[in-house]
Amino acid sequence: MTKVSDHKHFDGKDAFEHLKDARKKGQHATSETHGAEPSGSIIAGCDSAREACLYISLVYVALLPLKLPTKQLLIIFGLFSVGVLFWKICRAGFFGWSRLERLHRLIEEERWEIEHHRSQEKEELLELYKAKGFKDKMLEEVVEVLMADDNRLLQVMLEEELGVSLKSFEHPLKLAIGALVGTICSLAIVLISIWLSGFMGCLIALFCITIAASILFSKTLGNTLIKGCVWNLAMSFLATGVSYYLSAWIYKLVL
Repeated sequence: MTKVSDHKHFDGKDAFEHLKDARKKGQHATSETHGAEPSGSIIAGCDSAREACLYISLVYVALLPLKLPTKQLLIIFGLFSVGVLFWKICRAGFFGWSRLERLHRLIEEERWEIEHHRSQEKEELLELYKAKGFKDKMLEEVVEVLMADDNRLLQVMLEEELGVSLKSFEHPLKLAIGALVGTICSLAIVLISIWLSGFMGCLIALFCITIAASILFSKTLGNTLIKGCVWNLAMSFLATGVSYYLSAWIYKLVL
């Protein structure tokens, strides 16, 4: 039976229960502010491309009942696109910095625990490697080797106890560049499509960009392609359709 530590480090729990709480803590520290999706420049680019296209489409269908000349619409969209571009770049960078800040705080907390609660950290290691199948002398040897090097111990505790993979973190500037590329490509395609084919061009651009971004997103994460495409298309066209019919109804009442 696992020994229950009397030290406040475990808060009266045994090592196994403490490990479960630590894993939840690690998941919270590495999660995205807007959801549980992992970070990455490709993810940021796909997300920005989809949203930028959707923003333009929503504004376009909302203004469509006014029957403004295409030239005026493009000027409005051009100015709106500048704001969208900077918003997506700053948003991706901010989330990256926020994620890194939580990671650094987690690292410092774990480093402090290693320096001040070594016996409890050893208990946690014994539980972790016992669950991996290590036994008796081999278990003791593995744990002693890890305890001998604080840097190695810190990395093991971050990855094994907290479930944090340091390799999954990208620099905020790289995320911002991913968002920049995705937003520029998306805005260029949708604006050119509107200029060439109006409403139909907008819908075609929304369809193509959503499909392309969803495929790249799903391949990067190893998700099912069909589900990703269907869900994103459904959400995009639902939002666009609601905006179109609601604006047409409101303009009819007001004008």
